[in-house]
Amino acid sequence: MKVLSRISRSLSTPSMMGWIVTAILFILIFLPLLAVLLQIVLPGMFFGEGHFAGWDLLFEIFERELWRKSLMNSLILAIGTAVLGTALGGILAIFRKTVEFRTALWLDFTAWALLILPSFILAQGWVLFSSGKGIANQIFGISWVTEFIFQPLGLIFIMTLCKFSYAYLAVTAALEWNVARYGEAARLCGANVWSAFRTVHFPLILPAFLSGGALIFMDTIGDFGLPASLAAVYSFPTLPYSIYTALYTAPIRFDMAGVLSFYLVGIIIIAMAIQMWVLRKGKFHSLNERAERYKPKKGKYSLLFMIVNICFLLIALGIPLGSNLLVSFMKTIGNGISLNNFTVDHYLSLLNIESTVIQGLIHSIVIAGVAAVVSLGIGFMITYVLVFTNFKLRPLIDSLSIISLAVPGVVLGIGYIFIWNQSWLESINLHLYGTPWILVLASIAGAIPISTRLILSSMTRVPQSLLSSAALQGAPLISRIRYVLVPLIKASLLTAVLTAFGTSVFDLAISTILYPPSFITLPVAINRAFEDLNYGYATAATITSGTAVVIIIMIIKFLGERSFNKSASHVQEDEYVVNHSKHIEEF
Repeated sequence: MKVLSRISRSLSTPSMMGWIVTAILFILIFLPLLAVLLQIVLPGMFFGEGHFAGWDLLFEIFERELWRKSLMNSLILAIGTAVLGTALGGILAIFRKTVEFRTALWLDFTAWALLILPSFILAQGWVLFSSGKGIANQIFGISWVTEFIFQPLGLIFIMTLCKFSYAYLAVTAALEWNVARYGEAARLCGANVWSAFRTVHFPLILPAFLSGGALIFMDTIGDFGLPASLAAVYSFPTLPYSIYTALYTAPIRFDMAGVLSFYLVGIIIIAMAIQMWVLRKGKFHSLNERAERYKPKKGKYSLLFMIVNICFLLIALGIPLGSNLLVSFMKTIGNGISLNNFTVDHYLSLLNIESTVIQGLIHSIVIAGVAAVVSLGIGFMITYVLVFTNFKLRPLIDSLSIISLAVPGVVLGIGYIFIWNQSWLESINLHLYGTPWILVLASIAGAIPISTRLILSSMTRVPQSLLSSAALQGAPLISRIRYVLVPLIKASLLTAVLTAFGTSVFDLAISTILYPPSFITLPVAINRAFEDLNYGYATAATITSGTAVVIIIMIIKFLGERSFNKSASHVQEDEYVVNHSKHIEEF
């Protein structure tokens, strides 16, 4: 009987969910990463030339100047950006949800735009603005910008403006429900406004801050585009840039890429372990029957908030996007800003039906859409297992779910080549290398940690007792998820799917490594234009496609929130709903 009981528990729905997500993460993330890391000690093993090379290479990072400097630069950049980006995104999210001001939607638009625009384009915009002969010097006569931007603190400043969106979106989603009764109780006990916020409200949204900060840290330390673009003007090697150098300079050093990837993964695992330790120490359950949706209130400082918000948007989005916009209308950058140097030919060339940019945009949107939906389902299952089950492999699931952000896309792409380019896979029709399906798999792997982290920030606030009460009434797991859990975190689900979609569209690293020759993608088409020094066409393509994707996201977001509001109003109007009940108060 004991054996049967153990088998029954292992085959229960939550356990089955745990085993399913473990298998998915193992195939999509762990195996490709393991293939790259094995190159440290068994270089060439996937080409039939594997031989043990020893462990000495693993410690050479402390002896080689470039490797050591890359490690220190990555840590400085990631820590500085995570701290400043989390603070900035969190503060903006709190103002957005609590104060009503006219340019609030512009802030949402900017957050999404910065999230999906490729980092190398943002970097190019800052270079065009801040270089010695850039826009800041030529038009505004500001010379100190060059010295400020092209140094470590300036790079942290740029990365903060580019990455704060993760914290902003996470905290905004967590502030969907207003649990003012806790703050009111603190005020009745003599606490002032600041004390109530510091001791009551902020601890309740701490998971969202930690999730946003973790995403910023991971995305910054694994980012290749922005540091690499700035490296042309300012030498600041990072781990991703050094990995790229190892893969794309002769002779190819897969062992070097493996060593540097190993340290990237180790740093991320340590960061996430700290986050999980903080979350497990505290209780963040705050939703109750009196929770209401946050409604921004108009105050006496609304005009000031609007002005400050406009100034911030002009810096965060106006400078990089404005610089790219200006270049997109230039015949050549070298001729400077003059009427004779302006043209619309770059945009007219995009209207060609056979344009590679149009084809790439369609392909990238389809791939990103599939990746966003699938990663949302996987991320939801991962989060449910982590929060509401006692599945024994929970630490492994959490680690695997965020590893893909710990490794640059170029390394993950190389791992997918090693795994899915094996000849024996042809016999079972799984030889995916050279087909669009490998792009879909890699995009899903890259979107899983984003979906998981954003959903986790809201799911941790849902008390276990709500699901337990439904279970006591006989509701099966699917019904508990559909009617209890999903309605409480639907804002986070919408944010997660849109974030995954936006980041997948412009994934340059994975697309560059894995795209089939006859299947062009948007990042590859834009990157080719930059490689051909056709900056005007490349920036025009980026602005056009980026605007189209942001509009798609904002439309879906608007329709989703409108649907949420309608469903909430219908529930309030239904006659069978008891608004004042002794049983509800007891519950």
